[in-house]
Amino acid sequence: MIGVESGDRSLAPMRDELIGRLIEARVASRLGARDATLWGPEAEAEARIRLDWVVATAEAEAIIAEVEALRAELQSRGIDRVVLCGLGGSSLAPEVICQRYAVALEVLDSTHPTQVARALHGALERTVVVVASKSGGTIETRSHLLAFEAAYRNAGLDPAAHIVIVTDPGSPLDDGSSAKGYRVFRANPNVGGRFSALTAFGLVPSGLAGANVRELVAEAAAVREQLIADIPSNPALQLTSAIICGLPERYAIVLHECENEPAGISAWIEQLVAESTGKNGQGVLPVAISEHSPEAHQTSAPASSLVINLEWLLEGGKDLSDRELEDFEVLVYAPLGAQLLLWEFATAMLGHCMGVDPFNQPDVESAKVAARKLLDAPRTSESVLGELSDMPGTSVVVADHVVRALNADDALAHAVPQNIAELQAALEASIPSGGYLAIQAYLDRSDEEVSRHLVALRDVLADRLGVPVTLGWGPRFLHSTGQLHKGGPALGVFLQLLDSPAADLPIAASEMTFGQLISAQAAGDRNVLAAHGRPVIALRMRDAHAIASLL
Repeated sequence: MIGVESGDRSLAPMRDELIGRLIEARVASRLGARDATLWGPEAEAEARIRLDWVVATAEAEAIIAEVEALRAELQSRGIDRVVLCGLGGSSLAPEVICQRYAVALEVLDSTHPTQVARALHGALERTVVVVASKSGGTIETRSHLLAFEAAYRNAGLDPAAHIVIVTDPGSPLDDGSSAKGYRVFRANPNVGGRFSALTAFGLVPSGLAGANVRELVAEAAAVREQLIADIPSNPALQLTSAIICGLPERYAIVLHECENEPAGISAWIEQLVAESTGKNGQGVLPVAISEHSPEAHQTSAPASSLVINLEWLLEGGKDLSDRELEDFEVLVYAPLGAQLLLWEFATAMLGHCMGVDPFNQPDVESAKVAARKLLDAPRTSESVLGELSDMPGTSVVVADHVVRALNADDALAHAVPQNIAELQAALEASIPSGGYLAIQAYLDRSDEEVSRHLVALRDVLADRLGVPVTLGWGPRFLHSTGQLHKGGPALGVFLQLLDSPAADLPIAASEMTFGQLISAQAAGDRNVLAAHGRPVIALRMRDAHAIASLL
């Protein structure tokens, strides 16, 4: 069962007209046939090597068989803990798949030294580490691999018995891994990372953790024919039209995972839609919320937002016949495998309607380059004050709990916020009319208390500011929503939150530490955002738990 329903009946004629145009242009069937001309001549070369996700379900059987055999082998050796090192779609898809099937998967998608150390200090003799990187050169995952290799050797264990690689054939990671004896799964190179949920990147770590990936792929395969049909009932056409027609005055979609559903798909949709549409000054801003967020209970969403309710329809399905939707609401219901494929199709169609290439990410690399420059430059001081002072045009103020850096021409540059009211005032002075706030937390995501405080902070600010407020974990958002932050509409204000970990962690075979790396990544993104004219407020706490003092 799969479907899309829209609450605003006044927009029905506009939605029907758009669906009619998409049917006339045969967008669905051409997408099913991997027609690279759908996004214009400038995007054709990129699209031609990025469309095999359309046939991923047909290629999945061979991958699943290999994964099942490897899982049985690992279990026979007492290896039952799975750690995934990956960024963007390489981690977000397996995370939501494993949450759906309630199986344990530890995701390391951060360079925060405390989070890395926590992953390294698990029971290594029982641990298999899946290192997933399409390019094979991602600095975060390469650093994680070096750290685990050293940890296994220090524990007297053979890394080759505990490390699995997922990468594109011929990547730098592929070239060296086979020689080391690692098990390598070579993914289809003609699939972009954020569209890879049903490929080796989604299936290998999820299957090793015990998720029923056969069922997941079957759910997707069951709806594929509907999604490539040029007919009005095509759910992908309906979802695309609901978003496009609901956003002439709105640029944000609020992703609401309905009560009692396994969490996580909204974060995966967020990176898929933001990175695919956020370029050329355009973009759809996804805002992932929980059942307890204020947007889930208000009678109207922020003026710039369209609420999309997500129902997974697990065992037995649900009776949705009496569900009443407000004018700004859309309901999307399907089992998880079908949801994944539906959103991939709809996102590609959004790119077609908006005139953007959904498969490139021109602004993602800029933050990486800026971070590398900072890492390569001589560091005269490792102090927090010194790092923030390196920002061009910045004033720095030191307080008991935070260090705050703003653009020097900001009227509030010398007022360090000590509570939520002062922080709200600083943000209100910076957010443009019709704008949004992006909270960027370069903190330990595995600390549950910090996570709760951050969600509470996001909810309070969303309620008080009345604008879309997103929460992204650094550095993982740099590989997804970071594209929209820099390439999308110039409407964002960015609140960076950093801490000062009690202990740093060296990166094996490197002169660099994880603490230096995450600081450089944050500073690099600040510099790029500033170069794009985006206001940035940076707060570094002595302890991340100090977030609670702001509430």
